Amino acid sequence: MSITPEQQAEIDALREEQHETRRATVPAVEEVLYQPLQVLDHGFVRVVDYMGDDAAIVQAARVSYGRGTKRTRDDQGLINYLMRNAHTSPFEMCEIKLHVKLPIFVARQWIRHRMANVNEYSARYSVLDREFYIPRGEQLAIQSATNNQGRGTTGAGEQLALGSVPVPQAAPERRPGRRRKTRAEQIAEMQRAEATRVEAQRFQKPMTEDAQRSFDQYDRLLDDGLTRELARIGLPLSTYTQWYWKTDLHNLLHFLALRGDAHAQWEIQEYARVILDIVERWVPLTANAFHRYRVGGARLSAEGLSAVKRMLAGEEIDPAELEMSPREWRELKQTLGLP
Repeated sequence: MSITPEQQAEIDALREEQHETRRATVPAVEEVLYQPLQVLDHGFVRVVDYMGDDAAIVQAARVSYGRGTKRTRDDQGLINYLMRNAHTSPFEMCEIKLHVKLPIFVARQWIRHRMANVNEYSARYSVLDREFYIPRGEQLAIQSATNNQGRGTTGAGEQLALGSVPVPQAAPERRPGRRRKTRAEQIAEMQRAEATRVEAQRFQKPMTEDAQRSFDQYDRLLDDGLTRELARIGLPLSTYTQWYWKTDLHNLLHFLALRGDAHAQWEIQEYARVILDIVERWVPLTANAFHRYRVGGARLSAEGLSAVKRMLAGEEIDPAELEMSPREWRELKQTLGLP
């Protein structure tokens, strides 16, 4: 994460300020207010401002004059009900403003979520820093054979190894009560790690060199007097940009449900992971309901629900008889934990 001394001094000065207010504040968010939370190699997320808390959601739902009930259990129950039944407006009463530094290719996916206010760093007016994203070795993967927009994965979901370097297989991870690895197994593990590192460099090196050449050309064009708005157009999608992004809690949770999902690109998942940590600090009761009903829950089609009812009744299900695509049937079995 690249923060200059001047930027850090500005952040420190902001964190030293104290303001009296009658508004609701959340101590757990105040602890990280303005602080850059690292994401990827040069990126970060900062909480710049926020409005509301769990009590504000309860207050809005009840249209009350106070701050909701005095018992956390009652508030949690109401928030669970709102989340379970897909209510939206009470959650829209809370808002948060984030300062995000991210690669342009991640920003292009992010901006698809249109229910937000955005102001982005302008490369028409300012010169871009020489910062670009290079994936770590473990994130390099082959193209998926089944997903046209994703990395290849195994059944367990981990990244597929690149290349075909013939190295011995590593021994399984040791667990309590299992035998210690032999010297041969340890050597095989080291060989595999080294082969993976070398294979990763085969891809990282040209990616880095291409980005460096693009920035070299960018600098030359600027030095030769070309306007900034034109000099920038040859820079790679890995270049970092920054923006201020303000949204309400309902739309933020929708963003997290999609971009924190395992089907999203790993890089934007990392941003979603950090933002979810912020949400858990900010509105813990809502975060709890989100995990229970959105992340850990499932939505079924009418045909899927009918199939579940028949299975619970002890019927044998023939997928060919169902008005479901093979993909939907596979997803239903995966949701239910069936082979």
